Amino acid sequence: MSGTGPNGHEPARPGEGAADPIMPTSYHDTVTSQSPDAPPSALSRALRRLPLPSERALRILAYASLATQAGIIVTGGAVRLTDSGLGCPEWPRCTEESWTASPEMGSHGALEFGNRLLTFVLGVVALAMLLAVVRTLVSHRPRRDLLYPAIFLLGVIPAQAVIGGITVWTGLNPWVVQFHYLVSAVLVGVATVMVRRARRPAAVPPQPAGTPWLERLALVMLAAVAITIYMGTVTTGSGPHAGDPDAPRIGFDITTVTQFHVHAAVFTLGLAIGVFFAARLSGSAPHAARASARLVGVLVVQGAIGGMQYGLGLPEVLVALHLAGSALIVMAAVDTWYVTRWMPPEQPPASARPARQPAASE
Repeated sequence: MSGTGPNGHEPARPGEGAADPIMPTSYHDTVTSQSPDAPPSALSRALRRLPLPSERALRILAYASLATQAGIIVTGGAVRLTDSGLGCPEWPRCTEESWTASPEMGSHGALEFGNRLLTFVLGVVALAMLLAVVRTLVSHRPRRDLLYPAIFLLGVIPAQAVIGGITVWTGLNPWVVQFHYLVSAVLVGVATVMVRRARRPAAVPPQPAGTPWLERLALVMLAAVAITIYMGTVTTGSGPHAGDPDAPRIGFDITTVTQFHVHAAVFTLGLAIGVFFAARLSGSAPHAARASARLVGVLVVQGAIGGMQYGLGLPEVLVALHLAGSALIVMAAVDTWYVTRWMPPEQPPASARPARQPAASE
């Protein structure tokens, strides 16, 4: 078979031996490390029955993971803003008698049940991503850098469903609702890292950016983003949009917590601007300057929407836009931190690209 070594095994993997961040070599060794004359393990044979995903397919699945994780934040917000949080008053069933919403439950039941169904979409996408990554581990281009994020996303999605059930059992307790959103924000951040890694060709080992001081500044900025988002959830929990007319609220003064949220946002914006100018002045991190510029733009727009929604009495449309903006901020902030730590992906030279294997040898 073409593209195989003298013992019928695949050729040496390009970039093997190069340091790669957060790559679980033990799992990879379990499924791929064999002596040249040893027959493939049962697990290896089972994995090879799966189609080997192309680099493009891995990128598409990574982007799909990010889009679905961010999308369910928006749809969850729509459930809350339409007072449909208890549209299905039970969990895991919708009602005591039925797993699904009935026409008699109206739009509230349909919205809440539809949002629950989206969890299965997230699960399917995450499972497809994990299977695709695991399949590459027994090929000539293993993507071990994608394994941990893929496992994390698939593992936390069921936990998120349980947290959603607890919000129903507690009658939309605002602290539980807050935690439910914060977990989703973490999933968006992990998916953003996975997208960045998927964009790096398998034959190109990751290279440190070489600016540790800029990375530390970006890490402080990322922590400020986390605090700002947390204060936003406290503000939301103290506001009028509870998800149900009878749902409890946190009880803080909305004006006071809004001011804390604004102060944190302004501080975060200042740090983001600082990262931008530091990256520009360093002359060696144009990718970080571009990423931080995107973050600054998102923060400015988000601030304008926040000011408008507060001044207009928190209309649902602006609140929904502000919620969607929070997901974009997580993406932009994590991306900015990531590119201050690792160089952006570059296409490998032709000599470094792995030879394409025929289907039979995969």
